[in-house]
Amino acid sequence: MNIIILGAGQVGASLAEALVSEANDITLVDQSADNLRLLADRLDVRTVVGNAAFPSVLRNAGIESADLLVAVTQSDQTNLVACKIAHQHFAVPTRIARLRSADFLDPELLSERNFAVNFALCPEQEISDYIAKLMAYPEALQVVEFAEGRLTLIGVRAHAGGLLVGQPIRALREHLPAGVDARIAAIFRETRPIEPDGDTLVKADDEVFLLAASEHIRCVLRELHSAPAPVRRIIIAGAGNIGARVGEQLELDYQVKLIEHNPQCAANVTARLTRALVLTGEATDENLLLQEGIAETDMFLALTNNDEDNIMAASLAKRLGCKRVLALINRRAYAEMVEGGPIDIGLSPAQISIGSLLTHVRQAEVARIHRLRRGVAEALELVVKGERRNSRVVGRRIEELPVIPGAHICAILRGPAVIIPHHDTVLESGDHVVVFCTRKRQLAAVEKLFQERSGFF
Repeated sequence: MNIIILGAGQVGASLAEALVSEANDITLVDQSADNLRLLADRLDVRTVVGNAAFPSVLRNAGIESADLLVAVTQSDQTNLVACKIAHQHFAVPTRIARLRSADFLDPELLSERNFAVNFALCPEQEISDYIAKLMAYPEALQVVEFAEGRLTLIGVRAHAGGLLVGQPIRALREHLPAGVDARIAAIFRETRPIEPDGDTLVKADDEVFLLAASEHIRCVLRELHSAPAPVRRIIIAGAGNIGARVGEQLELDYQVKLIEHNPQCAANVTARLTRALVLTGEATDENLLLQEGIAETDMFLALTNNDEDNIMAASLAKRLGCKRVLALINRRAYAEMVEGGPIDIGLSPAQISIGSLLTHVRQAEVARIHRLRRGVAEALELVVKGERRNSRVVGRRIEELPVIPGAHICAILRGPAVIIPHHDTVLESGDHVVVFCTRKRQLAAVEKLFQERSGFF
């Protein structure tokens, strides 16, 4: 596929990195020659320096032969104009735009008659939704959903004393009540993936990914982790685009305080919120945190636009007694370095957004993609299409399918039913299949396996 990505920031770079190894021709466009040079040294991509809204720049990027345009610059206006030009003047089949302002998220405005955007991505809203899910599961490192919320995948750290810790995976079923089924989709031990089978022992401090019907997930979590007290009190550092959205989304269900160093920004956010308290000050001010009851706070969210400030504020909050802390961290190396130490969760904005983008880019029938462990792994919801004569999977038992190392079918959604499959489960056309991949390089093989083919084979 010939793909043009406009914007070489965190989202654009992460998308290029995810797609470049999958037999795609990638062209990156950005006004920063330095950003492009760094990416070209690391990835096999073509680069073009220039304003992404200029037709001449798009033409230099090869837009006449593009199959997909992904506009993820920092400017909503640039992204919209680029999609309009791509549609009207170059007939690019698919156009995706990143839009930060809710004012532009109007279906009529994005229709082909206007800006011609096939799919609009709002990263700030996706991050807000993601954090809201984490609040519902305080013990979780990651929470993602499939099939419009019917199936939930949660990553947790196994704690000593958990019912399943020290036991083989097959013991999970013995502990669960009748009618409740679940699957341990993957285990990461000291950052390395473990190929799980029934004899695999769960050890304390393992990062375990559990998959179950959403109504059963809390029951399953208790096998690995003692149930923590629910989140009630939250302090948010930063009242910018993300912090304000998160505060607005959480204030009706939790006691929320925001700390913002810019007085004008604090005043603007105060006018937006109805219940949350907005304070003017520095989130790294020890006295301010103590005064606002950080030791009695259940969750501290460091959501400024500065990685170092977020790391420092979250680490301080943890030292002062906050039960759990989360830091928004753009640099992957930082997140990997601090998570599991003083910081419970290091959240990468680009990795959250990238899943939605990949859902619209993949070649197979993909209903949803979630990137996990900062892009090391992926979980895909694939739609089974075709008949036995033109599909490698329809009408076949799971044990008959080709073995793809690091890839496992973890759940099947068939109509209203959620099925935790076994080796003799037969796949049917129309099934939604959740596949967990611990090795990114195997994603192309997984998608190829599920692609419907023309003719016989």
